[in-house]
Amino acid sequence: MTALPARRLRELPSVDQVLKTPLGSTAIQRFGRQVATAAVRAALAGAREACRGGAAVPQAGDVAADAVEQLKVTERPSLRPVFNLTGTVLHTNLGRAPLAEEAIEAVRSVMYEAVALEFDLATGKRGERDDHLRSLVCELTGAEDATVVNNNAAAVLLVLNTLALGREAIVSRGELIEIGGSFRMPEIMARAGAKVVEVGTTNRTHPKDYVAAIGQETRLVLKVHTSNYRVEGFTAEVS
Repeated sequence: MTALPARRLRELPSVDQVLKTPLGSTAIQRFGRQVATAAVRAALAGAREACRGGAAVPQAGDVAADAVEQLKVTERPSLRPVFNLTGTVLHTNLGRAPLAEEAIEAVRSVMYEAVALEFDLATGKRGERDDHLRSLVCELTGAEDATVVNNNAAAVLLVLNTLALGREAIVSRGELIEIGGSFRMPEIMARAGAKVVEVGTTNRTHPKDYVAAIGQETRLVLKVHTSNYRVEGFTAEVS
C-alpha cells in the first residue's frame, strides 16, 4: 500500500463519530445500537474499499446515510406481493393458491389472543392440535386418522417412517423422481428408514411387477405423482 492510500484511509471517520451524527443517532433510536453499529461498520468497510480505488474520503454524515439506506433495505419484508403472469395458476414459487377471505379472517381472528391450540376445554387437560383438523380431513378423504404437515415431502417421510421403518417399500422406477428444491424420492425413502424396492422400468411398469416384488418384508406400495415431467411414447403405468 502506498503512502497516499494509507493516509486517505486514516482520514475515514470512526464508528463512534458516525454514530454521533444526527443520522447515526436516528439509526440507533430506530434500529437499536447493536444493529446500527453493525451497519456503520459495513458502510465503513465499503468506503474503505472505495478509497483504495481512488474515491474521495466520505464525511461521517455520508457514511451514516449509507448505513441507514442499508438498514432500510434489510428492514423491508422479503415476502412482497407480485403479479403472477406466468400462466401457471397454482405456482409453487409464488405461494400457490391465495386464501379465501373467510380463511384469512379465520386466521386473523385467532392471532389476537390466546386460543385453545392444545387444550381440551371439555376435560381441562392438554389436547392435540390435530383435533382441530382431524375430523375434517377424515371426512374429506375417508381416512381412519389424519395429521397435517406443510408439504408433501414431510408427509411422505412421516408415512414411510411410520409404516415401513426398516422394512420394504415398493416403488416404480419411473416414479423415483426429483422435483424442485432437490426433493429426491430415493433419498426421502432412505431418510425415512425404508428399504427401497424398485420395480418395472423407467417407461413401463405393470401390476405383475408389483405382485412379484411383494414379500414378507413388504410394508407398503408407494405411488408417486411425477408432477413436473412426463414420459411419452411406449409407456405403461399402474393407476
